[in-house]
Amino acid sequence: MTSERRYSEKEIAAIFERAAESQAAGSAQPSGTGGMTLAQLQEIGRDVGIPPELVSAAARSLDRPVEADRTRSFLGFPIGVGRTVELGRKLTDEEWERLVVELREVFDARGVVHQEGTLRQWTNGNLQVLLEPGASGHRVRFRTTKSDAPSTITLATLAAAGGAFGLLSLALGAADRWTDVIVAPVVAFLAGGAGLAYLAYRLPRWARERTRQMAAIAERLLRP
Repeated sequence: MTSERRYSEKEIAAIFERAAESQAAGSAQPSGTGGMTLAQLQEIGRDVGIPPELVSAAARSLDRPVEADRTRSFLGFPIGVGRTVELGRKLTDEEWERLVVELREVFDARGVVHQEGTLRQWTNGNLQVLLEPGASGHRVRFRTTKSDAPSTITLATLAAAGGAFGLLSLALGAADRWTDVIVAPVVAFLAGGAGLAYLAYRLPRWARERTRQMAAIAERLLRP
């Protein structure tokens, strides 16, 4: 016979936060260093007006595995992000419709809805949200890519490298009358360098924003 799970202070706070949000009530912050069982949490919930079933559902949500954010990169630049969450239950038709509405609001895109048997998806270009059968209910996959990023990164890298090689050749005396031909490699180097600098600024910001949006939607789906 296995012992009953005991929840840490951090988990206790998360459980009561989720349960309270579900009831639109206040939060409870129990203390203690030895952890608490689900029965103890439910008892505290009763004292503050939170039904035991909401506390139980919130506790179960902590045990649902959420896949770590997945990032695709190209030459060190992030070009794709994704997230997978096991809901531990089946999403109803009404919940799916609300999810589609939320996706359109969060990503500011109408998108297209497809259904093939039990598989459902919402897509907007390279941005995809897939609803599929999981181990114990439904699984939701979020993923998106910057399809034009690899070619842009490649061109900027080649321009910067070509310009640098041209300048090096001039400096080593491989070209005569270097003052007449220095403009082209300088322009190539500066253009490529500026492109790489912009990508180094823009792509990580895009990846962080998409990751944040996916995480927020996944968190809401996990609430009881």
